[in-house]
Amino acid sequence: MRTVHVPEGIFDGRRYGFAQVVTVPTPFGVAVHVAGQVAWDAGQKIAGEGDIGRQLEKSLDNLAMALESVGARLDDVGALRLYIVQSQMRHGKKIADVLKARFGDKMPCSTWIGVTSLADERFLIEVEPSPVYLAR
Repeated sequence: MRTVHVPEGIFDGRRYGFAQVVTVPTPFGVAVHVAGQVAWDAGQKIAGEGDIGRQLEKSLDNLAMALESVGARLDDVGALRLYIVQSQMRHGKKIADVLKARFGDKMPCSTWIGVTSLADERFLIEVEPSPVYLAR
């Protein structure tokens, strides 16, 4: 059965119809699913408006807080999907620099997906991790 977690430090998505973090027991361990993370703080103030590098940093900070709320870490993530507003795809080097700074030489797999928009017009990037499995 699914368990919803409400991490401190990131906004509560339940009022928008989704959970930020859900755990599900499986035969392989406890699966941790995290919603796509954007550059909002807990009070829904955007960090780095107009700056994709800063928005990616904040999105990764939020992802780390979400994972830590259930005993996982950013280093446990095997793959990331980056939803990037199409007009920002030209900033690939800035995106890559942030990812390299955060993960070093042990970076996760990633897929970069160009989109026309995200949930708020000020969002330039959203980060969604693959599930993480915790030992039972």
